[in-house]
Amino acid sequence: MNNLLKATLCSAALAVLSLPVIAQNANPSTPPASTATPSNTATPSGATTPSSATPRPTVGQRAENQQDRISQGISSGQLTAGEASNLEKKESQLNQEERDMRQEDNGHLTAADKAALNQQQNHLSNQIYQDKHNSAVQGNQGYESEVGGRAQHQQARIAQGVNSGQLTAGQASHLEGQEANINKEIRTDKAANGGQLTSAQRAQINKQQTQLSHQIHKDKHGPKK
Repeated sequence: MNNLLKATLCSAALAVLSLPVIAQNANPSTPPASTATPSNTATPSGATTPSSATPRPTVGQRAENQQDRISQGISSGQLTAGEASNLEKKESQLNQEERDMRQEDNGHLTAADKAALNQQQNHLSNQIYQDKHNSAVQGNQGYESEVGGRAQHQQARIAQGVNSGQLTAGQASHLEGQEANINKEIRTDKAANGGQLTSAQRAQINKQQTQLSHQIHKDKHGPKK
């Protein structure tokens, strides 16, 4: 009887001692490492965040920008008459090439056309920078020669636009009228200052010629009414 009681008491004690172990296995305090949820999601290698990049200027916008830079170089004296004339000639050739490309593709520029024009505009941009930052500068007389040279260049562009059909008779007449007004202003200013132009007069005339240059480009490449 004593042996049976001892066996029963031992079994009960062992059962009590095993309860914490069973409870710990049944209700783990922390989840398994394989099921843990990461706090941050890794960014894929090479991924970039979209940004609102500034659109690249069009071929026409770049041409106008080049003209503005040449105009500023003339006004500041950084470009001599010879340098400005050479740059204007290159720009005119580039404009002619653009027109030829458009005629071959029903008024449009292909991706290859745009790439070729942009490359040439890059060359012209570099040339403008080099000419403006070299040691050659022009004085008042050189500037006045350039005023006349730009007027002749504008006239040649208008004539070419008429011959190619890019300018209507009405557009050409309007542009000719603007050119005539500028030439009249030059003569009046010179007469009032002993045959020369003051710095302020040169700046004003140069600004008007640049505006006329932009108008010629717009009329030649815009829709015809």
